[in-house]
Amino acid sequence: MSAVPSARRRALMLVNPNARRGSEALAPVIERLAKGGVDAVVERFETPDEVSADIARRRHEADLVIVCGGDGTINSAAKGILETGLPMGIMPMGTANDLARTLGIPNGLLQAADVIVAGNISRVDLGEVNGHPFFNVASLGLSVDLARGLTPEAKRRWGKLGYALAALKVAMRAKPFRAEIISNTGHERVKTLQIAVGNGVHYGGGTMIHADATIEDGHLDLYSLELKNVWKFGLMLGAFRRGEHGLWDEVRTAKSTEFDIRTDEPMPINTDGDLVTQTPAHFLIRPDAISVFSPG
Repeated sequence: MSAVPSARRRALMLVNPNARRGSEALAPVIERLAKGGVDAVVERFETPDEVSADIARRRHEADLVIVCGGDGTINSAAKGILETGLPMGIMPMGTANDLARTLGIPNGLLQAADVIVAGNISRVDLGEVNGHPFFNVASLGLSVDLARGLTPEAKRRWGKLGYALAALKVAMRAKPFRAEIISNTGHERVKTLQIAVGNGVHYGGGTMIHADATIEDGHLDLYSLELKNVWKFGLMLGAFRRGEHGLWDEVRTAKSTEFDIRTDEPMPINTDGDLVTQTPAHFLIRPDAISVFSPG
């Protein structure tokens, strides 16, 4: 971890107006940043595709990038951050804000601005599946149905509670699928409801990928949910929140720097809340790939 020099810095502030807190006034945040030596230029975007392209296009105009939105917005910035090497600050304006939670960034926007002003930088890992980056988790099965069913309206109305309600609803009608999991430890054929591959710590509104996971450990954490009785999922929710689901016999876990997952038919894959690719899927870790502002 290192600190940025105290000279004035230029920030490209990218705002998702459709995020759960996207309509909040940013003037006090910009003022707080300016008092701390960070001059922000604000840009609002309409589609996620614009984010990384804008970062790359304006790389020489900025010393850092501030992403204002939820985990999906931050994910859309990953390629631009990776390409330019600019450090990233986070304004947690989404519903779940799982990456901010992983990094210990406060939910309050002024407090999050203070983290950027303080200038403490950490290097974190970045996951990748079929060339698509992810900070938190990439998964197939239940989470895909959850992503499809959890509408922006539901997120705004229910917040984090919406994830739990939607997960139970999806689990009750879920059907298992067969998959092959390949890693440096061998091949496994499974019948499962969900396979998740995590890079960070939190996902889905605070659920933990594994109790001892970090976003700086240089490997991926996989779990496969192999329930025979779907109703049991409700009993396991507490274990998932604590990252202790691997203690259940119905949950297979593994750690590796790379995984391959194959299914009989192509299945869509959810990365940090968005569906971006499908199986067959190759997962890998990029250690120390991104610089982010985090509490000291």
